[in-house]
Amino acid sequence: MSAPEGRAVPVSLASRVLRVAGTASLVLVPATMGACAYFGVPAAAALTLLSVVLTLVLFFASYEASRPALRQIMPAATLAAVAAAGRIVFAPIPNVQPVSAIVIVAGAALGRRDGFMVGALAALSSNLFFGQGEWTPWQMYAWGLMGYVAGMLADHGLLARRWATLAFGFVASLGYALILNGFYILGYVKPLTWPGALGAIALAAPYDLMHATSTVVFLALIWLPWERSIRRVVRKYAL
Repeated sequence: MSAPEGRAVPVSLASRVLRVAGTASLVLVPATMGACAYFGVPAAAALTLLSVVLTLVLFFASYEASRPALRQIMPAATLAAVAAAGRIVFAPIPNVQPVSAIVIVAGAALGRRDGFMVGALAALSSNLFFGQGEWTPWQMYAWGLMGYVAGMLADHGLLARRWATLAFGFVASLGYALILNGFYILGYVKPLTWPGALGAIALAAPYDLMHATSTVVFLALIWLPWERSIRRVVRKYAL
């Protein structure tokens, strides 16, 4: 439940533990993927999917346990809805979508935790249109992680320059592709071999590069006006 407006909510021990667990779980997914690939675990698809679901559950639980006020939730919910709508609008053009750009702006302007929520909710809600499946948790995690990392970099002033933001958008989009390609390779490339894995990556490369390039274009268009507007709202309402 959200906290009543204007009332400070004390942070409980359970909330602090969940927050630490949710943040720590972000590294669980790549660690599980790497271990499964290295040791050739037969049940790699199930184990990695389980790690993704556990990460999402812990992060959502930690966010809920912090009991954010409605005025704190609304900007993230609005940006998630805009990102989902943008993905649907640009659906006719393969892998050209504004989701990654919006998630990065959200993370940089609202903070790492809200950035994760925007990415995760954008994937979940837009897949009501595109179709839900085992790929949905992976997209939620990958876009959520993108927003989280954007918030972390912004906290340290590393996205202060426009060129740095655009470069991060390109690299983060390729990181998103790496996670989704890893999910496909571990789940569907049998037997798991280097030629098979590289072949799958090569087939996806044109679409992944299109996604990365479109993210840079969308960031170039929306970064300055959106980031300033969101920060203005954050300051005005003390979010």
